[in-house]
Parts: sequence; C-alpha cells; structure tokens
Amino acid sequence: MKNKVVFILGPTAVGKSFVGINLAKRFDGEIISADSVQIFKGLDVGSAKVTKAEMQEVVHHGIDICESDEEFSVFDFVQFTRKKIEEIVARGKLPIVVGGTGLYIKALTQGYNFGGVDKDKALRQQLEKVAEEKGPLALFEMLKQEDALLAEKTDRFNAVRLIRAIEIARSCGQKQTCEVDINPLLIALNKPRQMLYEDINKRVEIMLKDGLVDEVKALQKRGLGKGHQSMHAIGYKEILDFLDGELTLQQTVELVKQHSRNYAKRQLTFLRGMDCVFVDAQDKRKALCEIEKMVGEFLK
Repeated sequence: MKNKVVFILGPTAVGKSFVGINLAKRFDGEIISADSVQIFKGLDVGSAKVTKAEMQEVVHHGIDICESDEEFSVFDFVQFTRKKIEEIVARGKLPIVVGGTGLYIKALTQGYNFGGVDKDKALRQQLEKVAEEKGPLALFEMLKQEDALLAEKTDRFNAVRLIRAIEIARSCGQKQTCEVDINPLLIALNKPRQMLYEDINKRVEIMLKDGLVDEVKALQKRGLGKGHQSMHAIGYKEILDFLDGELTLQQTVELVKQHSRNYAKRQLTFLRGMDCVFVDAQDKRKALCEIEKMVGEFLK
C-alpha cells in the first residue's frame, strides 16, 4: 500500500508555510520542504526561510541540508524526500511536502528522474562558457534541439538546470525513471494575480529591510559567486550585480520584484499542468478550513 502524502504547493508569497504548519499541527504531521533555495545554509533572508519560532515546534526537513557552495539536483531531492517520507510514516505521522519548486514535485509524483546520468566535466565547461558569453537563453535553444520535451520542463532562465538538462539529453536517452511509490494529494494555493503581485512586491521590500544585501555580502566573502548554483536564485543574482556596480539599488529592487513575479507566473503555469486541486488563498483561514476538510477525506 502506497504511503499517503499531502502536498501544499503554489507560487512564491502565496502563504504555503502558514497552511503547511497548521495542517501538520492538525493532523500530526511533519513537513518536508520542496524549495530549491531553502536547502542551502546561509540563504535565509532571500529564500524567506521559515524561522524556528514560525515552525511552532512542527518538525521540518529539507532546510539547510546543503552548504551554499554545493550542488543539489532534482534526483537528490527525490532520493532525500522518499527516504524522509518512509521515516515519517514509520513514526506514525503524516508527511506534508510544502514548496514551489515544480520540477521537484513533478519528479517525485510522476516518476521523472532528472539526475540518473553521470556529470560530464568537459561538456559542463563548454556549456558554462556559452552561458557566460551568450546567456541562459542560448542554452535553452540548445536544449530544445536536443530534447524539446525536456526543454518544456526546464527553467529557461536557470543556467545550472539547463546545463544539467543538456547533459541528460546528450546521454542518448539513458536517463532512468523512478517508480512512483506514494499516493499524493496535490493542493495548490493561488490568489488573484494583482493581489499576489502586491504580496510579492511587499515580500521583496521586507527582504531588503531584513538585510538581504548584507546576507549576499557575507556569502560573497566566503567565496560564493555567480558560478555557484545557490547564487542563481532570484534575489541573490541581482544583488551580486548590484555589488559589482552593474545596477543601482533601486534598479536591483525593481528587478528582484519583476523576476519574482515572472517566477510566480511560471510556477502557476507548471502547476496547472499537474493534477492539482486549486484553493483560493485570499482568506488564509478560510483556505485552511477548506484544505483541512480535503485532507480529512483523503486520510479516511
């Protein structure tokens, strides 16, 4: 019998953590983060990482599991999360996956394995040079030529993921697939676009006030730069450009807001292609009540 797993998904700043934590308290659950930035130590402000106080004693997994100079693939996420699900169920608790990284969710729930191919150092160096000289969209065009279907599933603005996808595409289709060994309930939160965008803009302003620039400076002093996977995250890459003198602070803030809104749009597009139940999160208490009923029925 497959383990039942609840997923709380949605775009950035929609209120996923609030719902996830309250569900965990209601149904004796533990949370597994599905956020590709919160996995990194030291990337706290820019990832809106949930604090110990905000966790309200609910156990969280998948946060701060990598050093900021390490790489973490979709394959790594699937392996990590499958193990955690087994452990949580063995404790008699409900696994609740909370996050907005679409490829993580798709790989876990539909059996895609984007990491079952060895890394090719020479090819990576060649592709990194293309990214540096021509930008990620050039890599995206290369990927489309290699594997149009894989290109559809890959963020065209994320050079790290595009390089990995090209690497997989050139493996002559030898990538593996994972058996789906869970019974998922996929719930996606959403809000009217204007409200969501206003919330995203507010979150970015709060991040700046909370010290995002200082956080990036500290990471930079530790040797982190544009070549590291962690620093490709929205908020971090723009601040690096600001610190390099390529942008003014105001330009940086507006760019982070714009990129965050664009990312939210891509997240929603991705989720609409999956078997999700969408819930209006304008009123978070009302949304929580609706979701609690859904989860209660799912667990019967």
